[in-house]
Amino acid sequence: MSNTPISVVVLISGRGSNLQALVSSQQAGELNVRFAAVVSNRSDAAGLTFADLNNIPTTVVDHTEFSDRLNYDHALIDEIERYQPDLIILAGFMRILSTEFVRHYHGRLINIHPSLLPHFKGMHTHQQALDAGATEHGASVHYVTDELDGGPVFLQTSLPVMENDDAESLASRVLEQEHTLYPAAVQLIADGRIQLVDDKLLFDQTPLNEPIQLDTIT
Repeated sequence: MSNTPISVVVLISGRGSNLQALVSSQQAGELNVRFAAVVSNRSDAAGLTFADLNNIPTTVVDHTEFSDRLNYDHALIDEIERYQPDLIILAGFMRILSTEFVRHYHGRLINIHPSLLPHFKGMHTHQQALDAGATEHGASVHYVTDELDGGPVFLQTSLPVMENDDAESLASRVLEQEHTLYPAAVQLIADGRIQLVDDKLLFDQTPLNEPIQLDTIT
């Protein structure tokens, strides 16, 4: 375990509420990272303004300026490589990444998903949970692989689905939990407690066969 902060680049497309949670945790001394840059595919992403106000370098790689996904991802890699990050954090980055991009950052690319994976992959997860009659819902942090929302999950948090929940109320409660879950997940990586080695998760150097629950971390 090192006291040296790991270098991270955060990718966003919108307001960056999880970015804000990560930065708040870092400023409170609870997250041992250095924010090398915030990169967005949209110049109007509100999260860029937040990053600027917190003296984090920002840059835009506008996907509309590229003819296809692969050319865009090549440009995105070129931009990220300027900062040589230890970890790339997807925080509401609304792009499906190419196989080449994902493989380039294998073991260094994580995402947060608003469901208890492997349940309810893709979009509209809260409505999916309600339609399925789920009694429990939540959020997951996972390493990104070629399979959409299918990479190894290492940390989750859950909450009960209430009788009066609709998709909006459920989304609001899950998002609040995400703001605690994501900093905790990143700190596990910063501490060297979570690693992805040859597609296998290790937690404290021991194979991790199922996701850790946030309330059990010690």
